[in-house]
Amino acid sequence: MKVLWTKKGSSKNYMKVILIGIQGSGKSTQGNILSEKLHVPYLSSGHIFRQMAGEKTSWGRYVKETLNAGFLIPDEKAIPIIEEYLAKPEYKSGYILDGFPRTTKQAEDFTNGVDKVIYLKVSDKEALWRLSGRIEEGVREDNTLHAIRQRIKLFHDVTEPVLEYYRKQSRLLEVDGEQSIEDVTAQILAGVGVE
Repeated sequence: MKVLWTKKGSSKNYMKVILIGIQGSGKSTQGNILSEKLHVPYLSSGHIFRQMAGEKTSWGRYVKETLNAGFLIPDEKAIPIIEEYLAKPEYKSGYILDGFPRTTKQAEDFTNGVDKVIYLKVSDKEALWRLSGRIEEGVREDNTLHAIRQRIKLFHDVTEPVLEYYRKQSRLLEVDGEQSIEDVTAQILAGVGVE
């Protein structure tokens, strides 16, 4: 790994981290905490696509309909969009990337590189319980029970092979996402070599 850390946690080099987990696994919570601890920006692929879904264009309508149905943006569209974002100067020194890659093809074709992939493992039941409050609050239009169940199914069918792809490269860190937020963070930091 190309990363060296001082005991205070300030980087001598940079770190590129990917967070993977089903919706409700705590990726955004941990992403924001890790961004602060590792001094690199946090980027959510879901946030990027939801922004695009708000655009009054045919592409925006397509993204909105795709997300609301609980489906994934196709590889040939998703890969260049994420790589274009990561080419911005603020991501030059590293990043915490949430929710990408979601398919093996995305992982294979992703050219930006990655030091560590953190899999936040939670059961479907736990994820649905955590998300039930968000459904009631109506925080997001694509947070219907149907869309959430569809995304969880897609995770098992399409994204789980991505874990094996990174496991074979010895880049995967599996963390029990059902622990307390503090314990999850501590396990991740230990796994990436930060005290």
